[in-house]
Amino acid sequence: MKVRMVSDQLRTPNSRLRTSPWPGIIEAYRSHLPVSPVTPVVTLLEGNTPLIFSPTLSAQAGRRVEVYLKYEGTNPTGSFKDRGMTVAISKAKEAKSMAVLCASTGNTSASASAYAARAGMRSLVLIPSGAIALGKLSQALIHGARVAAVEANFDACLALVKSLAQTFPITLVNSINPHRIEGQKTIAFEICETLGEAPDVNITPVGNAGNITAQWKGYREYYRLGRIARLPLMLGFQAEGAAPLVKGKIVAKPRTIATAIRIGNPASWQGAMAAAEESRGFIRAVSDREILEAYRLLAAREGVFVEPASAASVAGLLKLAKSGYFGALKRTGSRPLTVVCILTGHGLKDPERAIKSIRLGKPLPPSLSVISKAVGLK
Repeated sequence: MKVRMVSDQLRTPNSRLRTSPWPGIIEAYRSHLPVSPVTPVVTLLEGNTPLIFSPTLSAQAGRRVEVYLKYEGTNPTGSFKDRGMTVAISKAKEAKSMAVLCASTGNTSASASAYAARAGMRSLVLIPSGAIALGKLSQALIHGARVAAVEANFDACLALVKSLAQTFPITLVNSINPHRIEGQKTIAFEICETLGEAPDVNITPVGNAGNITAQWKGYREYYRLGRIARLPLMLGFQAEGAAPLVKGKIVAKPRTIATAIRIGNPASWQGAMAAAEESRGFIRAVSDREILEAYRLLAAREGVFVEPASAASVAGLLKLAKSGYFGALKRTGSRPLTVVCILTGHGLKDPERAIKSIRLGKPLPPSLSVISKAVGLK
């Protein structure tokens, strides 16, 4: 198993520290990003997230398959959105924008409001009423965002913020902002640097579809530069009740327990379809039941706590494994097939779901015999 750490050349020296600290994605990948010497870098030291080998999923995927988990929940605000937001907010500050604006099912609002606070800018957020996890809403509120709950779904909220951004001197920071995609592509850079090569298969949840679009862009850039010798298959998974890319049409009323991907008209529709087609991959759907099974498996067997939308990638992997998909893929020589599942956000984004998933039981009396029996001690 070949693992390579990010090059020390990408780190910023600091004489007060024993080792050079990670500088955040803009300084780490400056030559790959749309920034200049005059761009004010707004960073919370995002990126450099762990790529965790999964023994459990590797065993379930089949013989000679190695499965890794790219755990984006360790970013500063707990999701992959921070990669794109550091670039988008830095460029908005460079343009002297008065404020930033987004529509959100949660993670975008949390990230935008945190980076706006860091930049000394105002943040404005539209959310679908009753369709955002409290963990995410609390982040936007505590960072000082002006939040308006709208009696509509995410797609309607996105249409509203597009109109507002055209009317007022504010910067829209949803993934239709190209600077978001530029920052998010760095996840592919990190995966390649850690593995020493691109994985054979990259599996990601798909909601608004900016993530799979950005990942494919990152892999293609490294391939074009000769940093990697092959490109991965790009596989995306949507929730069955919110699967417009699978159905080939807009879903007017998307439904799924995975709120982060409860989107019926993805902003990066074309980019996602191009990533799947150009890589000879595909985008398919998984049920809420399959998402929750993967969600619990990750926590119970691997010690990795994710929000439900993140588990869509693992649910997809398990579904493919049952069909024998990985065993049928061609391999080069004797090396194992490498598969990376993107885990987009931390489980504490949606603690209510975890509590609903596990029955706690009634309070017990302070009795050793009662307690020992209840917790399974003989």
